[in-house]
Amino acid sequence: MSQTININERPIANRISWVFDLAQRYSTEFCSPEAFLARERYLALHPTAIAVLKCMDGRINIPVATKTPAGIIQPFRNLGGIFDMGWPHLGEVLAQYVQRMVRSGRRVLILITYHFSRGDVQRGCSGFGCNTEAAIAHTRQIQHQLEAIFGVAHGSVYPLICGFETDEDALLLHSSDGRILDLAGGISVDELVAELAISFHDMPLEMRNDLLPLLVGNLSHIEGLRLEQRALTVEHREWMICLGRGFDFLHTPNLALIIGPYSPDLADPIRKAAAIIESNMATGRIPDDGFLLLASVPYDEIGVDRARAVMKSHFLSKFAAEVIEREFPDLAGKMIRHNAVLDWNSRRIEALSGPNS
Repeated sequence: MSQTININERPIANRISWVFDLAQRYSTEFCSPEAFLARERYLALHPTAIAVLKCMDGRINIPVATKTPAGIIQPFRNLGGIFDMGWPHLGEVLAQYVQRMVRSGRRVLILITYHFSRGDVQRGCSGFGCNTEAAIAHTRQIQHQLEAIFGVAHGSVYPLICGFETDEDALLLHSSDGRILDLAGGISVDELVAELAISFHDMPLEMRNDLLPLLVGNLSHIEGLRLEQRALTVEHREWMICLGRGFDFLHTPNLALIIGPYSPDLADPIRKAAAIIESNMATGRIPDDGFLLLASVPYDEIGVDRARAVMKSHFLSKFAAEVIEREFPDLAGKMIRHNAVLDWNSRRIEALSGPNS
């Protein structure tokens, strides 16, 4: 945590350089032979595709919390963890992802997450005013929407409500009959297998077998954190607004406010994020010498797909800047814009232009 605090206190130019260096280090590790082979081996053993709908909060790092190789879990992140399958872009992106996986013979497990803190209610999700019951109610709505789209029999797609307790990074699985499997309580692997079979009997056996390594990894991760006795961060110190996708490298708490390009009303989360940045500066939680607006759009192929990503990145940056300039004119003078695209195959960020372009 001390490194994060030091980063937040540095001049804005140093902070921005640190972010792009972090992104480069993440891509280098992702592309390493060892990491590549680990992903290939994992997918050969566990073919179920896994997607996760989650809040932008940097504490919610499902691959780390489950000891899953980077690149296995497909993230969908948004401010507050708020999603609606009626949103045109979200529905299209998620449906295309599911159909691509199913056509290749893979089932899809979708984790619909909410988060909370057992130690302090105020460490909960600010998107729901730290009201965990409201967050759970929202996940149920998403689950019903996914079942309406992909079917209630769960033969190919299983939408699973999953809590994330941020003090210990513990997962809580919600079954359809109201049972909650809380991994913070301590359970053996044999007991875990039996409990999965009982609570999630409607989940295909292959999918349960592929879910099990995540849960076993989470048990190990929780044990490690208890030995470490890590400090818990409460205070908002975000100095970045990230708009788009491709921010997997940003899993540092209280650093960035990430807004997925999913809602038809993007201005609303941009306003909320700008208000948090302005408050952080006003209260001295971060320096007032500037903040970063970073737009990123991933692409799969060079040529047309990358050209589309470039155009979308510029659009998102311009749209967000106009909202901030119109509604937060004083803050807008401290805004530094960077546009980028992300090569999805290598997770490499490519800067498109200089700041404030």
